Amino acid sequence: MSPAEPGKAQCFAVKRGDLKERLDPKFILHGGHQPLKGVHLVPLGELVVREPEYGSGERAIPIQSPADLKYIRITDFDDDGIVPGNEFVTAENIEDRYILVDGDVLFARSGATAGKTLLYSSEIGSSIFAGYCIRFRFDAKRALPSFIYFCTKTSRYKAWVRSIQRPSGQPNINKEEFKSFTVPFPPLAVQREMVVEMEAARESRRRKMQEADALLSGIDAFLLDSLGITLPEPRVDPRWCWAVRRSETIIERRLDPYRYAPRTRKLRQMIAAGIFKTHPLATLIEEPVSGDWGVAASERDDTAEYVDCLVIRSTEFDDIENLILDNDRVRHRFLEIRNYQAKLLQVGDILLEKSGGGPLQPVGRVAIIQHEHLKDRRIFFANFVMRLRPTGDVLPIYLWSFLGLVNRCGLTASMQAQTHGIRNLKLDEYLLQPVPVPDGRVQEKIAKEVLKRRMDARRLREEAAREWEAAKAHFEARLLGEAVQ
Repeated sequence: MSPAEPGKAQCFAVKRGDLKERLDPKFILHGGHQPLKGVHLVPLGELVVREPEYGSGERAIPIQSPADLKYIRITDFDDDGIVPGNEFVTAENIEDRYILVDGDVLFARSGATAGKTLLYSSEIGSSIFAGYCIRFRFDAKRALPSFIYFCTKTSRYKAWVRSIQRPSGQPNINKEEFKSFTVPFPPLAVQREMVVEMEAARESRRRKMQEADALLSGIDAFLLDSLGITLPEPRVDPRWCWAVRRSETIIERRLDPYRYAPRTRKLRQMIAAGIFKTHPLATLIEEPVSGDWGVAASERDDTAEYVDCLVIRSTEFDDIENLILDNDRVRHRFLEIRNYQAKLLQVGDILLEKSGGGPLQPVGRVAIIQHEHLKDRRIFFANFVMRLRPTGDVLPIYLWSFLGLVNRCGLTASMQAQTHGIRNLKLDEYLLQPVPVPDGRVQEKIAKEVLKRRMDARRLREEAAREWEAAKAHFEARLLGEAVQ
């Protein structure tokens, strides 16, 4: 076994009479398959109306027509359903036997998320499912599909998934193993009551998440209105080619189409036409500082000076450009860093994602260091990240908000180059980006509103998460305490 987590046993004893099916530590340690006293358990395989099926192995291709069936793969859904903003594909060939119907439950059988589930609804659209999924079709006269689906959100099911996954290079759970999972089985009327409660909790969670998303998506409109900037419509230009003067390409030393796309040019013109004077970004910040990897603790020697700190990488920037600085995602280690004092962060520093990603993952996201990030911590940033430290001419929150807008409207993508499959921001161009500089009163108004929206959105998301976790805990408590005649 790999080293145990802190506080977890690295070895344990088990009675020989308790050994069943498998003799590996992971299976025994995590559990989720043991009988429950006073609770009637039924294997999933006894609740289906047809043999569970593996999905199609057809090649995925882009959707060409609204009539095309969607091809649901394990990357299209997470533990809460279809991923927001997901772009579906279709299959090269469609076989009727893979068409989904309302109430089908898909189980992911392979990969890092093996065990996650999706309850299919026709609201998703006509669909087939791919080979890394297994379809279960349950007898609704005995087990409500939504009830089984919510059973897969319990801690007992998650423990079973951890225990049953085969310890190979890629975790996997086969059809027979899914069929063997036992669920507590109350009467149909009780199932309906429990499902109604969970659906109500999920709907409340959805509403709060939508409200949070609306607060965040409205930030750009508020910022543009405050600066007197009108952006062009975000539509794809119908032209396949366009002309530029040779003198322009010589000045900018670039000859790639996105740099000179009509919409890119229009974006620059609109920003310059705002009601406030603009200044190049480079004049509003101190000399930018790039991060470094340092030397990991495993490579320590007695002669090096080491710093114990958190390391920020671009993977710690989330989708709404906040920083995720919990110990599970940010590595805590000793590093040998040259001149590390110059690379430690302080409140108000802006972090720029300058490198990484791939062809479909442009870089350029920004995050800002706030008071809570620095509590009892020394934070260092890695080499895919650059520190921008604002001078006294702009408020850090204002500058961070504007640079986030620059990225989201598509301008940052025009300042990138790709080398060996890695996206890199052309920093000389980025630092010349014009930034409107209103007076301090306007900056304070913008900063205050942006922070308020983000704090309200965070509060709503946290409330939604807490309520959903409480609903799942209540469902499981009732499930495991429901004795069936």
